[in-house]
Amino acid sequence: MTTGIVSVAAWPFVALIITFFLVRGAIAYAHWRGMLDQPGQRRSHRIPTPRGGGIGLVLALLVCMPGALLSTQKAWTAPIVVSLEIGFALVALVGWWDDHRPLPVLPRFGAQLLAVLLFSSALLATGLSWWWLPLLLGAGAWSINLHNFMDGIDGLLAQQIIFVGAGLAWMSWSIGQLALAIGATAMAASALGFWLFNRPTARIFMGDVGSGSTGFLIFGLGAMLWGLDHALLWPVLILSSAFVLDATLTLVMRMLRGKRWYKPHREHLYQWMTRRGGTHGGTDVRYMAWNLLVAGPFAWLAFSHLNIALPITMAFYLSASAMWLLLKRRCMRRNLSKDRHVAA
Repeated sequence: MTTGIVSVAAWPFVALIITFFLVRGAIAYAHWRGMLDQPGQRRSHRIPTPRGGGIGLVLALLVCMPGALLSTQKAWTAPIVVSLEIGFALVALVGWWDDHRPLPVLPRFGAQLLAVLLFSSALLATGLSWWWLPLLLGAGAWSINLHNFMDGIDGLLAQQIIFVGAGLAWMSWSIGQLALAIGATAMAASALGFWLFNRPTARIFMGDVGSGSTGFLIFGLGAMLWGLDHALLWPVLILSSAFVLDATLTLVMRMLRGKRWYKPHREHLYQWMTRRGGTHGGTDVRYMAWNLLVAGPFAWLAFSHLNIALPITMAFYLSASAMWLLLKRRCMRRNLSKDRHVAA
């Protein structure tokens, strides 16, 4: 038994090593292909930086995730694992294409919906009600895109994947789901391998190949937990609150103001924090402080009291939304005199 656990636990280490070496290669490849993100009015970096480093994370997890999810006594069924892999690869493929040459919105979004549909269908086929399908489609598509939106400064997305992956692993382990715990740990370990090259000042950006696909994977692992116990959705949402709040409230505010919400911009709170004069590293620290000091403890509270997890999550998100609005207004006031807001 111990030997088996040690064998399965090796998957996160393998994911870390594969990611580390593939990202090194991705830096050279990006320079060779001229895949460089140039500084611009709607970007937060100041020097040309290679993109597409997320390919290392993607390839590592395509190898390690099936091993983690299929190698224990409580392994997941092959249809769920295969559909997760296919969906993950499909979102990554579309992102890799977009990193090389811009892809129109409709085919990109269509591929994302197809990926979510394949996985959601396999999950629901285990005996869950098919009435959940529209909600799963919406949640999966939004997770893919919100993680793409939040990949705007050095290190932020990578550290978020590490935190959420560790949280999902803890919850999975606590309910005796070893396979899912190892899979989530592998995701966190792979993100750590990428973060070593993406921390400020970044040597490479994740690119669409990594940001969208990891958003899909976070949705997939969270949905698998939800499939075991619907009440587990609430602590999962709290774990992801830093990104869910910033991306969702920013989108809603842009729509309410009549702006072209689908266009690139620099209106997320993390971008305003950086524009205010802060550094990428300083903003990363603030977001991780939220994760460790606020989101983590409240996720534990909801997980420990699943019978009242919904009201806990509602109170948490209402309070967090009010805090987001206050911080956003404060950042905008401080920047108004020296940095005119970029209207999309």
